Amino acid sequence: MNLAFDFGITNTDIVSSDDGTMDYFSFPSESVTDESLKKFLNSLKLDISKINKIAVTGGKSSDLSDSLLNIPVIKVNEVDAIGYGAKELYKITDSEFLAVSTGTGTACIGLINNEFKHLGGISVGGGTLQGLSNLLFNEVDSEIINKLATEGNRSELDALIGEVVNNIGSLHPNVTASNFAKARISNNFSDEDLASSLANMVGEVIGTISYLNAMLIGVNKAYYVGRVSQLEGVKKGLDARLKLANIVGQYNDRQRFGNAIGAIAYLNANT
Repeated sequence: MNLAFDFGITNTDIVSSDDGTMDYFSFPSESVTDESLKKFLNSLKLDISKINKIAVTGGKSSDLSDSLLNIPVIKVNEVDAIGYGAKELYKITDSEFLAVSTGTGTACIGLINNEFKHLGGISVGGGTLQGLSNLLFNEVDSEIINKLATEGNRSELDALIGEVVNNIGSLHPNVTASNFAKARISNNFSDEDLASSLANMVGEVIGTISYLNAMLIGVNKAYYVGRVSQLEGVKKGLDARLKLANIVGQYNDRQRFGNAIGAIAYLNANT
């Protein structure tokens, strides 16, 4: 059995792999130490004697010891974890592809010349969604924010192309001209409308950085890992941006475990 730990800012995701069978676990993140790693192992209630290797990625995982309870601890660079994770999740066979990690922030990873490369990242992601939601309507739970967003109407706050200008090329009138622009003249908005505008904005920013990097390396798909791009309110805005550049987003039910899955795949390929 091999284990992989992905230490995110908000969540620690764990994948166990035993003869091809994978199990998935998540815990709230805490400081990354040997003791916290032992704590997670105890919580999993696994037979320690059956664990061959432990892969770790994310956070301060490179500071961990090289072995724990006589089990080798393999440090996996997060760029490789994201790339291997997307390749494993989506069974990608293309020689070049774009993987986008959507967690507390956002990172774009490209497979180029048989090597995973960090193409760039932005500080907008799940942390932005939760932080601004807390400021705007006192909510930090992503699922509740998403529910509010799907019930709201972002056009109550967003200025749309069709409302402010004449036709611009091929842009649809419902494309956003300016996020939250209508809040300049009013502050009387429902929580649902605030959540809808905010989730859409986060999705649009992620979608924009995704399509720019897809165009940079000459691909027409973006493969997503991480939780944030699974939220319906975010994904709607994300896909709308991708559509502007004819890029197609690829999603998977297990994508929130993508980095941990990638760490397992790295073990299988390199150790």
